[in-house]
Amino acid sequence: MPYDSGCDPQKDARGKLPKSFTTPWSELAMTRTCTCIYHFLVLSWYIFLNYYISQKGGRDQQKSKIFLNGGQWKHLTFLNLLLQAIFYGVACMEDVLKRIKGEKDIKFMTAFRDLLFTTLTFPISTFVFLSFWILFLYDRELVYPKALDGIFPVWLNHAMHTSILPFTLAEVILRPHCYPQRKKGLTLLALASLAYISRVLWIYSETGTWVYPVFAKLSPVGLTAFFSLSYIFNASIYLLGEKLNHWKWGDTMQPRKKRK
Repeated sequence: MPYDSGCDPQKDARGKLPKSFTTPWSELAMTRTCTCIYHFLVLSWYIFLNYYISQKGGRDQQKSKIFLNGGQWKHLTFLNLLLQAIFYGVACMEDVLKRIKGEKDIKFMTAFRDLLFTTLTFPISTFVFLSFWILFLYDRELVYPKALDGIFPVWLNHAMHTSILPFTLAEVILRPHCYPQRKKGLTLLALASLAYISRVLWIYSETGTWVYPVFAKLSPVGLTAFFSLSYIFNASIYLLGEKLNHWKWGDTMQPRKKRK
């Protein structure tokens, strides 16, 4: 896979770049075109999902009840779908601008794309996939009661909770991403987690109902432990993404603020 990132590649002991970073221009152009098409198709898919859910939620009385007390944006699943649409929109824009202006003129866009993917898009989508299916297989009533089967089609459940992982892993394989300093990345992820937890607690304080049934089963101490373990789990996923990026692309990524 050709080099396609805003980070600085590391040379080997002989002062040469990895083979993946010295690909002929024709192959690089073809790869960029295919990547752009892929990003556009995934973006279209996420736009469709967000639109479909919002429209059905407004017309279907049963779904409207589910979205009471905070709307659909109280659920991490739907927030993740919006986040994915935003990321792939940024990725598509970066693809197009790169072809028009060149890499040097859109470094900010590339940096933003990488920061968004590494600190939020990959960790949150993977967290949603793993946490949902772990709880679902343990006791689905804790996260996705059986009554929802008659409201949300099976394909939509998998679109919201299953397909998100393959798309995210494909992005890891398609191109290298420049990870920020680990402290910065984990701090941004912590702030995002704290913001969502604050919203969950605020909704409960205002309505007396929990976003997910599993929260109602826990004591205050249990909730604190649950939220703490959730962040540790999310941080572990962040580190996994960093490892996957290293596994696929090697020691090629340097944090931007250390560039000279």
